[in-house]
Amino acid sequence: MKNILSIDVEDWFHILEVASVPDVSQWTRQESRVEKNLYRMFDELDKRQVKATCFFLGWIAEKFPHLVKETYKRGHEIASHGYAHQLLYSLSPDSFREDIRKSKSILEDLTGAPVNGYRAPGFSLTKDTLWAFPILCEEGYTYSSSVFPASRGHGGIPEANMAPYVIPTDAGPLVEFPVSVASLFKKRICFFGGGYLRLFPYYLIRYMSYQVNREGRPVIYYLHPREIDPEHPRLPMPGIRRFKSYVNLHTTMPKLQRLLTDQQFLSFQQWIDSYPVVS
Repeated sequence: MKNILSIDVEDWFHILEVASVPDVSQWTRQESRVEKNLYRMFDELDKRQVKATCFFLGWIAEKFPHLVKETYKRGHEIASHGYAHQLLYSLSPDSFREDIRKSKSILEDLTGAPVNGYRAPGFSLTKDTLWAFPILCEEGYTYSSSVFPASRGHGGIPEANMAPYVIPTDAGPLVEFPVSVASLFKKRICFFGGGYLRLFPYYLIRYMSYQVNREGRPVIYYLHPREIDPEHPRLPMPGIRRFKSYVNLHTTMPKLQRLLTDQQFLSFQQWIDSYPVVS
């Protein structure tokens, strides 16, 4: 089975729930490193003719419209990560609708192509925010990758389905791709993105990916441009959170290169077009 590669297109200061993160009104004053880091990632994908899904923050798209256009030109899928990187459960339904509508409009205006996918910042969809699914459908999205089916600091739904599934809503069906987790000692653990991918050794990531595939699920990998950039600026934060945010940054690019050699990848939309998703 082919797996799915995704990139959350954010900058180094787009970290959630850290007091030192600059307010959105100050973002334009920060040094940006997203462009050069994303292009480095694309160069590696191009060598192996791999297409990824890029979940763009609407704010990034506004500031770097050429980056969205270049991503689309290279054949990668453009999807939405919301506009201002706000945790979903911090928003009201009306605010959520405004956020995803704004992001979708910006991205579609830049490419002239429909934006079908959405990912909640921090995978912050919870049991209390299931109202988000019909709103996504009403706003023209056809799939989401927003559920973390295990315990998580930013929410998580520990008992959620681990395989892709169809959610019926009054506005139509929506396909949800939960973040990939694997069972280890009867506990659901993620090995396949962000700090998890940076923390665990490659041999364990590869072994657990085979377990997920044997269960008939695609592995959904997710990375951020800042994670291939060990020299990016650091934000002050408590020790444990600092460890999670910055551990093993130097290992991300080598792991990505090995994954691209060892496994086959599709974007989300390519996967939907290739494999049936059952209710």
